[in-house]
Amino acid sequence: MRACYTSWIMDEIILGIDPGTACTGYGLITRRGNQLAVISYGVIRTKPKEPNPQRYYHIFNELEKIILKYKPVATSIETQYVDKNVQSALKLGMARCAATLASVKNGLPVFEYAPSKAKIAITGKGNASKHQVQQMTLMLLNLKEPPPEDAADALALAICHCQNRRKLHV
Repeated sequence: MRACYTSWIMDEIILGIDPGTACTGYGLITRRGNQLAVISYGVIRTKPKEPNPQRYYHIFNELEKIILKYKPVATSIETQYVDKNVQSALKLGMARCAATLASVKNGLPVFEYAPSKAKIAITGKGNASKHQVQQMTLMLLNLKEPPPEDAADALALAICHCQNRRKLHV
């Protein structure tokens, strides 16, 4: 179902997620007219010695708590980046799955964006550094200090979705 553009101008919260087995960043933003405002952000950390299934459950559980508390209308999540390490890609995929399931279980549509697309959305460069993403989230969201790297990436994903949603009028 398509929502009309005017409904988007209202305060709708978008959840951005940068998944990872050790650290999963999250960020919640809203758009009020042409202004973006941060609601909350942070990093979900898992215990390194804990078995992976428990780590994924922890990610799922913490994200579900965030979803229930803030009631976002959509999730924006980073697509999986696969390099040469297949084991790392599989673990990242499982963290993405935990985040996706927490969203879907709670009725949120999930939108996926490549890391480069989120970087372009806030810095204008698809190969921006982590530091540049942190500095731009600091400026765009009027934060007092730069967010942690994983949280900055999650906020960038939420901003990316806001920009794309506005262009598409959905």
